[in-house]
Amino acid sequence: MSMTIAEKILAAHAGKGGVTPGEIINVQVDVVMVHDLGADLAIDSFREIGAKRVFNPEKIVLVIDHLVPAKNAISAAATRKMRQFAREQGIEYYEVGRTGICHVFLPEQGLVLPGDVLVGSDSHTGTYGALGSFSVGMGSTDIAAAMATGDTWMKVPPSIKFVYHGKPGKWIGGKDLILYTLGQIGVDGALYSAMEFTGEAVQALPMDGRLTMCNMAVEAGAKAGIIGVDSKTLDYLKPRAKRPYKVFESDKDARYARVYEWDVSHLEPQVAFPFLPANTRPISQVGEVRIEQAVVGSCTNGRLDDLRVAAEVIRGRKVHPDVRFIINPGTQQVYLDALREGLLEIFIEAGAVISTPTCGPCSGAHMWLLAPGERCIATTNRNFVNRMGGDGSEVYLAGPAVAAASAIMGKIGSPEEVVR
Repeated sequence: MSMTIAEKILAAHAGKGGVTPGEIINVQVDVVMVHDLGADLAIDSFREIGAKRVFNPEKIVLVIDHLVPAKNAISAAATRKMRQFAREQGIEYYEVGRTGICHVFLPEQGLVLPGDVLVGSDSHTGTYGALGSFSVGMGSTDIAAAMATGDTWMKVPPSIKFVYHGKPGKWIGGKDLILYTLGQIGVDGALYSAMEFTGEAVQALPMDGRLTMCNMAVEAGAKAGIIGVDSKTLDYLKPRAKRPYKVFESDKDARYARVYEWDVSHLEPQVAFPFLPANTRPISQVGEVRIEQAVVGSCTNGRLDDLRVAAEVIRGRKVHPDVRFIINPGTQQVYLDALREGLLEIFIEAGAVISTPTCGPCSGAHMWLLAPGERCIATTNRNFVNRMGGDGSEVYLAGPAVAAASAIMGKIGSPEEVVR
C-alpha cells in the first residue's frame, strides 16, 4: 500500500499496516507539549476527567513562554500552577532562564524526533514536521486526555505536495517560501491537510528555515507541515537526539490530493500585508509603508540563522530614529550563541534592544505592543486585526533580512537597498 510520510507515521502509531485520508484512527503519542497559555485549562480538564497520573512523565513537556516574564499576578499564578503540577507528576519543568519559546526549544533540545507523533497546546505545533515528525496543535481539553491516556484520535489528513525548484537568491529564506505559498493558495488552501514540502530549494535551506516553513503551514489551514529527513536533518539531530527514532519516507507512487510546483530561482523577498498572512506581495511592489517598530524573533524566525541574517544587514548601520528595533532570541541557548558570536553587540551598537525569549509580542499578550495606528514589520507568523496592539495598528510579515533593512530605513524595504 503506497503512502505519504504523514500516512506512514500515523499508520505506525495506530498499529495498522496502512491508513487512507478521511479514516478515523486512534494513535499513540510520543510527546505531549503544553505551554503556559494552554496549561491552566489542560490541568483543570485533566483533574475533571478523574485522571490521577499522566501516562508517562518523560513524554510530557511543560514550557512557559507566552507570559514571561510574568506581566501580572494572574500570569504569575498560572505558571506556579504549572510548576506544582510538574512536581506532583514527576515531570521535568523547563523554567525561565533554562528554556525559551516552545517551538524553538523542543527541536533544539532533541525532545522531538523523526517519526514521532507530537501533540501540543499551540496552533503552530506543526513546526516539528521539519524533523520528519507528525506534529499537530490541539485544544487544551484534548491535550488533557492525551496526558492521561497517551493516545488521541484524529482523522487521517490528505497530503498535498509542494515542490520548490531552483536555487533561491541570497536574501530568500524559509519565510519567503512559505509566504509565497500562502499567497498562491490562500489561508484555506490546505485545509485539514498535511503539507509536504520538497524540492531543491527546500533541500538547500538550513534546518532553521525548514522549521519556519512547517511552523506556518497552519496559516493555510493545514493539519501539519512535514519535510522528509535528509543529511542536514541527521546532522542537526546527531548532537541532540537522546533516544532512538525511525525515519519514514513517502513512497514514489504515493497519492497526493494536489501537487504544486514552482520555480523560485528569481523569487523576491515577500511581505504579507494586513490582515492575513496570505495577503502577500513581492518587496518590489510594497510601496511606501512607514513603520514605527521592527521585530526579529518569535517561534517562526527566532533561531540563530535568523539573527545572523539580521545582523549581516544591520552591521555598521543604525536603526532609524523613528523605529524601535526588537531582537527576540527564541531560547536561552540562541541568546547565548548570539552573544558568543558577537551578534548582540552588532544589534546594540545599531540601536536595537534585546528581549528575553518570549512569545508575548507575537501573540499580543505581553511586551513591545503597538499603540493605536502604529505599524510594525515582524518576522512573526500572524498579522490579524489588532494582533500586536491597539485599534488600527498594523503588522506586516517578512523574513529577518527585510525586517532589519526596514528598521534602518524607517519604512518597509529590501536588504539590497542598504547592503551594497
